[in-house]
Amino acid sequence: MKAQDCLDILREIKDVAFATVDEKGKPQVRIIDVMIVEDEKLYFCTGRGKDFYKQLITKGDVAITGLNKNFQMIRLEGEVKKAQDNKYWIDRIFDENPAMNSVYPENSRYILDAFYIDNGLIEFFDLGKKPINRYSFSIGEDTIKGKGFFITSTCIGCGKCLRGCPQKCITKGEPYVINQEHCLHCGLCFENCPVSAIERRG
Repeated sequence: MKAQDCLDILREIKDVAFATVDEKGKPQVRIIDVMIVEDEKLYFCTGRGKDFYKQLITKGDVAITGLNKNFQMIRLEGEVKKAQDNKYWIDRIFDENPAMNSVYPENSRYILDAFYIDNGLIEFFDLGKKPINRYSFSIGEDTIKGKGFFITSTCIGCGKCLRGCPQKCITKGEPYVINQEHCLHCGLCFENCPVSAIERRG
């Protein structure tokens, strides 16, 4: 599994949720089509009259999430950039997504501007396996940030965290260890540790 594989899954899902923040700081979300994915870049478009467009231009950040039929979720958060040579990218988007021609026939397509993300963080989360699988990737210059929890050296080895973990992703040791690739980040171990030996990553 690589970052490009995750972007490919978003392209296969196609209709995914895009979240932004409006001028009042309120969260906004809508379904947007992932139009093109290549070279660890994700392309989409929107009309210049839309609130979504204004939010992209003003804030420049977006969070995207999609879930496929295999219960694999991809989450991407990154910085949005406006594509250079807009006509080229809009024409290519329409070539590769022919259904767009019925929505914006003929030259009305050029009310759309193309955007792309080439810098951001990706999380892959597979609920179709037991235990669950999760992996983090970065594209561009962004660096992966640690999430979830870890067990510190103050662990007394009581095993309460291991017994209570819903995914059984904690192994015995000195200290006990959380397998991050299978962790739900639910915080049950964190809340129930009798000596507060578990800390939040990052």
